[in-house]
Amino acid sequence: MIELIKVSKNSNVNAVAGSIANIMREQERLYIQVVGAGSLNQAIKALAIARGYLTPSGIDIYMYPSFKEVTIEKTVKTAIRIVVEKKVMK
Repeated sequence: MIELIKVSKNSNVNAVAGSIANIMREQERLYIQVVGAGSLNQAIKALAIARGYLTPSGIDIYMYPSFKEVTIEKTVKTAIRIVVEKKVMK
C-alpha cells in the first residue's frame, strides 16, 4: 500500500521531512497531498529537507505533481498530489 501524507500550512516541516525520509527508506513511492498555497510551501520545504536526509545513504528522490479532487467538510476541492519516488544512486 502506498503511504499518503497530508500536509497543512501548519505542519511542522522537520517532522514531515522525517516522515518522508523514513517512508522512502522502506518503500519505493509515497503520496503527499496538499490543499492551498501555504500547505504546498510546507510540503516543498519538507521534501528538500528529506532529500538532504536521504542522499548521504545513497537514496535520491524525485517527484511530480498531479491534481486530485477531495471532499473536505462536504465540499469538493482540488488538491495537489505530489508523487514521490525513490531513485537509488550509484
